[in-house]
Amino acid sequence: MNLLLLEEADFIAADRVILRDRRLKHMQEVHGVAVGDSLRVGRINGLMGRAEVLRLEPREAELQVALDQPPPAKLPLTLVLALPRPKMLRRVFQTVATMGVPRVILVNSYRVEKSFWQTPFLQPDAIRENLVLGLEQARDTVLPEIIIEKRFKPFVEDRLPAIAAGTLGLVGHPGEHPPCPRGLSEPVTLAIGPEGGWIPYEVDLLGKAGLNPVQLGDRILRVETAVTALLARLF
Repeated sequence: MNLLLLEEADFIAADRVILRDRRLKHMQEVHGVAVGDSLRVGRINGLMGRAEVLRLEPREAELQVALDQPPPAKLPLTLVLALPRPKMLRRVFQTVATMGVPRVILVNSYRVEKSFWQTPFLQPDAIRENLVLGLEQARDTVLPEIIIEKRFKPFVEDRLPAIAAGTLGLVGHPGEHPPCPRGLSEPVTLAIGPEGGWIPYEVDLLGKAGLNPVQLGDRILRVETAVTALLARLF
């Protein structure tokens, strides 16, 4: 945990918080804090700063906070992602939050198993928990927006063109395609498929919405690896 994230419910005054959950345990067991110590903190969807430990007990800590620093800038990106396997989904949520993706749209695909949509990791509390873990790692406070679109064709035909308008539209897809561009500063809409990739019909529909295929080479990557590799290369 590189940043202690504070929830609205933690605040008992404008500059005071009480902690009683896993963050308290982390402070005690990992940081080994004592009264008077200072920690990096941030308010969810707000500013970052420092906090001084005023009181430390086995089941409760009181901190005085001063928040005066903006969080790091997000990437100029919308990520359209075919729903990964449940165990992988947790790691992907953490990765996108860590890397500064502001918006993720989870979509269906021919190769996405129907059972994936039943995973408890798609429950709002579970999504938020994993996003918070990613923010703590990156020292960021702003939660990415997660949108769920279960119907691929209506989404790609009716809504994706407007989302991609004014951006560089890309589809990460193995094959004889141009290499993924490097070091961009312009806004990007990026679509990454499931294990095994998009089927040709889906690639065609994405192309009609303004997203063109690019590749990273001959190797077939897992979704979580492809997300990291493509974002690192693009930005």
